[in-house]
Amino acid sequence: MSLSLNQWTTRRWSLAEAVDGCVRHDLPAIGLWREKVAEQGLSESVKLLRSAGLRVSSLCRGGFLTGGGLPGEEGKRAFARALEDNRRAVDEAAELGASCLVLVVGGLPGVRPGEALPATGFTRDLAGARERVAEALAELAPYAGECGVRLALEPLHPIYCPDRAVLSTLGQALELSLPFPEEQVGVVVDTFHVWWDPRLFEDIARAGRRIASFQVCDYLHPLPEDVLLGRGMMGDGVIDFRPITEAVLAAGYTGDVEVEIFNADVWAADPDEVVATMKTRYTDVVLP
Repeated sequence: MSLSLNQWTTRRWSLAEAVDGCVRHDLPAIGLWREKVAEQGLSESVKLLRSAGLRVSSLCRGGFLTGGGLPGEEGKRAFARALEDNRRAVDEAAELGASCLVLVVGGLPGVRPGEALPATGFTRDLAGARERVAEALAELAPYAGECGVRLALEPLHPIYCPDRAVLSTLGQALELSLPFPEEQVGVVVDTFHVWWDPRLFEDIARAGRRIASFQVCDYLHPLPEDVLLGRGMMGDGVIDFRPITEAVLAAGYTGDVEVEIFNADVWAADPDEVVATMKTRYTDVVLP
């Protein structure tokens, strides 16, 4: 495995700055976000990456597939919009040569990420929301396969189930992936989201080569008021990384290890210092 910088860890950097930072710090790969690629321009992003010789360990993100669970025409329109946007994301991932397109599948229909629960216009049908994800995958997986792109289902910690991901465990993501060829649909192992799961090691072994991405950062305690920013540098929280890394390796994963941190203090720090610390912690805390 090799170390990859997910560019949200150094959010202040543009894509061009992040590419330059990876080169200066001898990192062979980078995880990209669609927003940053759009700012740079897709074709220019491709040129920068190829010139630098960097692999794209992932593109984040597609997903938010559950809106079809809204009633009537509103649900139909939401489902169609989600499919359209995700096909665009697949096209972008193909152009960038990304190892996978990460899918954050979406929360309860009508509940917006990070916003208060609306008075009306949402549904509490959790099982139905998960069915909508399966329906969307049936539409998207063949298209991704034609484009040579692997979709990667990312389970998120249960605190994000209402608004970001109705998949909360690696096992749930794995079950949704199984009807499709492993080169079309895989899963993400993100330590922040899955470290707590009592079935984690069993499901990592079961996933095997369906593991499309391995992302690491720590789970801070206590979490900040904005729980989205509760990710910390490895070693600053409660996660025991080495057993998880060993399990992912034993399952046959040979891809990059992406460090993805959402944290206000990390974002405010000097990005070069963040990357230097990231490399040290990777060696001292993450590797077996």
